[in-house]
Amino acid sequence: MAEDQSKEPGPSGADEPTVRRPARRDTTPTAQFPAVDTGTGWPEGEEEDDDRRVRTIARRDGDDDFYDQPRRPRRRLGGCLFFLAGLVALLVVLALGLRVAGLWPHFSNPFAEKKTDRSQPTLLLSIQDLARFEAASGNFQEVIDVQKDRSFIPDIIFNDRTLFVCVGSVDAYVDFRNIGQGDITESADHKTVTVKLPGAQLEKPNIDHDKSYVFATQQGLVNRIGDVFSNNPNKQQELYQLGEQRISQAAKDSGLPQRAQDNTKGMLVQLLRSLGYTNITVNFTAS
Repeated sequence: MAEDQSKEPGPSGADEPTVRRPARRDTTPTAQFPAVDTGTGWPEGEEEDDDRRVRTIARRDGDDDFYDQPRRPRRRLGGCLFFLAGLVALLVVLALGLRVAGLWPHFSNPFAEKKTDRSQPTLLLSIQDLARFEAASGNFQEVIDVQKDRSFIPDIIFNDRTLFVCVGSVDAYVDFRNIGQGDITESADHKTVTVKLPGAQLEKPNIDHDKSYVFATQQGLVNRIGDVFSNNPNKQQELYQLGEQRISQAAKDSGLPQRAQDNTKGMLVQLLRSLGYTNITVNFTAS
């Protein structure tokens, strides 16, 4: 059998051996040349395709490792990437459309923060009848700088300093409940009247917790370690109590009680004049 042993250049340009393919010959049986088995596994005269022909020749030459494996079709990577990109874009557009239309399902977060309120019902302790006139109110802000340290010990070791901004208000009032007989006198013609009232008093400071805050803290090493192993819930309470004391003293020094007495006097003068009194005197006793 004549064989074509020509070589074709490989992809790199070097001469590489190619698969030897048998030359075609006339396989029509005649009386001189009867049909015989060629050893390829197919009877003489049956057409062979190229792939099977190459496998047969490779096995005959002893090169079974390469041609025994089935040929795999080449994957078109570009087409796959284009298909995946189109699919992702389609999913994104579909998700946006469902969200705009309000059809996107809402899934609850199983790890969402949960708040439980176990507070007891409010207990009413008492009710008091008020008979006082709220005459003035003052708003105050106190900056508290408290430091706890020890002598001969560096602050880096033992130190607890807190800068606290306390905001609150104080109301000044005049109590009318203790006005008795003889505290209001008038003339026979009902033109002159004298009113004696107790002095103005100050309410307990009302701390605004929304505006009060700890501005800065400084702690030594010992204090930091102590806060890790122990929690002092009264630490903030001490700051608020100190803030109330400072604001209360500031309200007394600000002249707020005198402002309340002046406002109360002006209110009574207008009220009594509407009743026909022309000479009105309002006196305040020492509180």
